[in-house]
Amino acid sequence: MTSFQHIQPARKMQQFDYTAAIAKVCYDVTFRVPALNHIDMNRVAISFSQTRHSAPLGIFACVTPLRFKDGSLTKSVRGNEWTLQRCFNDDGLEYLYIIYFYIPRFIELRLSQKLETIVHELYHISPLFNGDLRRFAGRCSTHGSSQKKYDQVVQGLVDHWLKQNPPENIWDFLRLTYNDIIKNHGSIIGTRIPFPKIIPLNKNDKTKSVR
Repeated sequence: MTSFQHIQPARKMQQFDYTAAIAKVCYDVTFRVPALNHIDMNRVAISFSQTRHSAPLGIFACVTPLRFKDGSLTKSVRGNEWTLQRCFNDDGLEYLYIIYFYIPRFIELRLSQKLETIVHELYHISPLFNGDLRRFAGRCSTHGSSQKKYDQVVQGLVDHWLKQNPPENIWDFLRLTYNDIIKNHGSIIGTRIPFPKIIPLNKNDKTKSVR
């Protein structure tokens, strides 16, 4: 765990693990929404990336695939072979994706925006769950021919999830601002995983891993 804000409270408080809380939301969403049932959250790491300010400008979250196109472990570029740094949990299970949330910027979004951001990143995960991203035909393989249509699909998935009446105690923390959490818990902690590196493959290099 890495703490990205620590304030000594006047009274003893329980630290709030923000990435663990988001992971619970992701588990519930992927369980209740059929279009996301292919996602095994045991192989998706949730991490944070710290931002300097909380202004709603810039990126709020991103998903990093841990495989190349079609789930390949290697990629050839101009005759050179490359692989991706591997990432494992404490039990040795290898992650296929890492979703990063940019804190505190993400925390300052409205509830609806937070839910849309979470589902947006989950929807990027390939239906084959092979470590690659969902790919669309055409020039823009990430969001398809229309960002608006992608966002409409995401909104529909969020609405479907909410209609299933998920337990509010799982997601009600998303209503809170950064200052609300600090006031109630004194500090925020979370898992922080370095962005995986692309590693050249040759006789003298060995694939490294991160835990």
